[in-house]
Amino acid sequence: MARPDPQHFLCQIENGIATIALNRPERMNPLTFDSYAELRDWFRDLPYAEDVDAVIFAPNGGNFSSGGDVHDIIGPLTRMNMKELLAFTRMTGDLVKAMVNCGKPVITAVDGVCVGAGAIIAMASDLRIAAPGAKTAFLFTRVGLAGCDMGACAILPRIIGQGRAAELLYTGRSFTAEEGAAWGYFNRVVPAEDLMEAAQDMAARIAAGPNFAHMMTKTMLAQEWSMSIEQAIEAEAQAQAICMQTGDFTRAYDAFVKKEKPVFEGE
Repeated sequence: MARPDPQHFLCQIENGIATIALNRPERMNPLTFDSYAELRDWFRDLPYAEDVDAVIFAPNGGNFSSGGDVHDIIGPLTRMNMKELLAFTRMTGDLVKAMVNCGKPVITAVDGVCVGAGAIIAMASDLRIAAPGAKTAFLFTRVGLAGCDMGACAILPRIIGQGRAAELLYTGRSFTAEEGAAWGYFNRVVPAEDLMEAAQDMAARIAAGPNFAHMMTKTMLAQEWSMSIEQAIEAEAQAQAICMQTGDFTRAYDAFVKKEKPVFEGE
């Protein structure tokens, strides 16, 4: 059954790659209550989307996202009671959980402003590519909030290290694309005019691979955070044994024997 087109962000699906982007470029693509919820639901449904093998979260109009909209979100939050506030913060956290558990590799292409919840979306992705002009900041302390938002205190230190993460989350300062690449936050930095091509090339390379195995890799990357080494090794043994039962494993062997490039079918 065909899925309805999103109403609060852009989405195009072609050749197994879904390219999505926030769509308020005149305001640097802020998030609203509606776009948060729709993105959460879209990623929650993604494990069942057989036409999507990889996702690109793209910038729009030269910027990625300015985070939560000051007028549409920040203002109303100052008038909510605790129950309403907790419902909101749980909903935003559910977006990150949906991205982590969507079963599909997510590549974020970052240009221009990428701050607040925008930085969180990039952080929650599997891979990040930046243009030289990208400016990223986890600026929650600058609006009087804690840096522990949407999983930042759990995920960011695992990407760039505890000390660097602590500096960014305490100060809210922005970091450049070059800093992000040196820290391992960005996988690469490319010229702005090549940003989407680089993201598309990476997504196409991933989508052409063994997508059931990619799903398993993403699952293990998330689950092994809370495992001991012994538990992780056993979990990976089980995951790999499952992958060895797929047709793609046999296809890879047959292609190797024939000295051909394997053509994976995702099962």
